[in-house]
Amino acid sequence: MSDVSLKDQPAAPFERIPASPTESRAPQDLRGLHYPFGRWVPEPGTLFEVAPGIHWLRMPLPFGLDHINLWALDAGDGWALVDTGVNMPRTKRNWETLFAGPLAGKPVTRLIVTHYHPDHLGLAGWLCERWNIPLEIARTEYLLARTLTLDVRDSAPPEAVDFSIRAGWPEAAVAELRQKPWGNFHKIVSPLPAGFKRIRDKDVLTIGARKWRIVTGRGHAPEHSCLVSEDGIMISGDQVLPRITSNVSVYPTEPFADPLGDWLESIETLRHIDPGVLVLPAHNEPFTGLHTRLDQLRDDHVDKLEKLTAFCAEPRTAVDSFATLFRKPIGESDYGIATGEAVAHLHWLEERGRIRRITDAGGVDRFVAV
Repeated sequence: MSDVSLKDQPAAPFERIPASPTESRAPQDLRGLHYPFGRWVPEPGTLFEVAPGIHWLRMPLPFGLDHINLWALDAGDGWALVDTGVNMPRTKRNWETLFAGPLAGKPVTRLIVTHYHPDHLGLAGWLCERWNIPLEIARTEYLLARTLTLDVRDSAPPEAVDFSIRAGWPEAAVAELRQKPWGNFHKIVSPLPAGFKRIRDKDVLTIGARKWRIVTGRGHAPEHSCLVSEDGIMISGDQVLPRITSNVSVYPTEPFADPLGDWLESIETLRHIDPGVLVLPAHNEPFTGLHTRLDQLRDDHVDKLEKLTAFCAEPRTAVDSFATLFRKPIGESDYGIATGEAVAHLHWLEERGRIRRITDAGGVDRFVAV
């Protein structure tokens, strides 16, 4: 995993999402989706009940995407939390405010994490220790997070340097990468529990009066857990977001992967969920219109793939393709995350025989339409 994974944003890269207004909860329709609470959001340290026993809370993030939605589920004798926020003092203070206020009176008895990214996992260790509870998470997500917290080096590994060269980074950017320390994941993730409780696709979790089925998505993360209740509520994590597109990237740890293939397959898997569910996403606001949003997510990538195929009429590097894939210019500080997404789209086309790879004597990969 590249160092830049810490800046991984479920948003379309490089686009800051403005904060939602807080003055009105009037329902709103936008681009085929219905927002039952409008663009309203709860203030940090407060709860809002979106359905009986299901409470929405929001924590700040130190990234371009500046918030994450978390969920507190009434488990009868306690609270089950879904996702955590990043490990930073402000987030801990918000949690303590909740524990002393809206969540007071019952202990936290379960912690479920949808996937390994720091905004979802960052305080898992702290919460598990504080409440003496196990971490419930998919196996691949736990093992990957443990690996990343341990992978700390004085400089970038050769695999990461080779990855940047193959992508066509300028020499100055490659030279800078060689000199940088490697492994920032642990800085915003509290030490993880040494063990965990596995959740997997099709598991049914009983939490209070509800049963939640685990539906696994892939592409944004290798084994992303969504929770779907019997009464039509979906905690979607980053697998389905209403107004922004989840990051789908290739990283130096698996440099020839096809995560976009996994992502598009997962879109079809999610179509088996009732289209009328209330979707509770990790970013932006709750909405209905799941299948409409799945169509939009699919169509966005299909459009990018068609444009990229046409662009590759001449041999192109991943860096060359930035102008085709992204709406804003990419500076060198964003090369890491942009490269991951660009390579993911190029690999999808390569895997399906629509482009081929040409590697020059300097180790740079270029792709050309066939």
